[in-house]
Amino acid sequence: MIKPRLALVGILAVSAIALVGCSSTPASESGDTGTDTSLSDVQEAGTLTIGTEGTYRPFTYHDASGDLTGYDVEIATAVAEKLGVEADFQETQWDAIFAGLDAGRFDIIANQVSITDEREEKYELSEPYTVSPGVVIVSDDNTDIDSLASLEGKTTAQSLSSNWYELAEANGANVEAVEGWAQAIALLEQGRVDATVNDKLTFLDYKATDADGAAGLKIAAETDDPSRNAFVVAKGSTALNDAVNDALDELRADGTLAVISEKYFGEDVTE
Repeated sequence: MIKPRLALVGILAVSAIALVGCSSTPASESGDTGTDTSLSDVQEAGTLTIGTEGTYRPFTYHDASGDLTGYDVEIATAVAEKLGVEADFQETQWDAIFAGLDAGRFDIIANQVSITDEREEKYELSEPYTVSPGVVIVSDDNTDIDSLASLEGKTTAQSLSSNWYELAEANGANVEAVEGWAQAIALLEQGRVDATVNDKLTFLDYKATDADGAAGLKIAAETDDPSRNAFVVAKGSTALNDAVNDALDELRADGTLAVISEKYFGEDVTE
């Protein structure tokens, strides 16, 4: 199950809200970045040191064999190959991941970090390699809900602390608080709520991992402003960031990004 970590920017006029995790600001993500890494440093070392959680399925996690894998892991590895170096993943908790970059323990963060104005002021962010809107999910026989506005008077299931709760409520839904995606989808499948609002990647991952459970559900509407997620390097590491962007451009052009995306989500979510 995907944890709700992707930013939802600009959907509500009153705020640009980010999800828990990659879009919430950890205590270590403070103002100053202390150490920048040059492209030549990476090339001389022969490795790109990558900070990641390793506990955030399907982006960065350990498979049944104990090997680190996931969508972000595969894309970061492909980027390192384009740079002509080895990918060296260093696992850390989300709350410490920016501090690790600031201290020079990592050259780059690969962990579904949402692009926000605040982060762009403090760090160098790559081009997005994940683009995903919020979606309204309903049963496949529901014809009453086809937009956010049509949630007016309907019942949705949402995590109490999520921005999806606020979005559903702002559109007039009667929101039933739940602990997370699993409970929300269970209530929807049981017909106890009319809809749930979440990130599209959450639903695509659910379809990929539980096709039977997702068979009776559909996306009824999407938000206009998708979240965008990028790699992060220290402020001043412009040459490294440019090289990462060049690598992403090549991987997009040769179809590698699409192949990795379709492996995990069944469709291309990279642009």
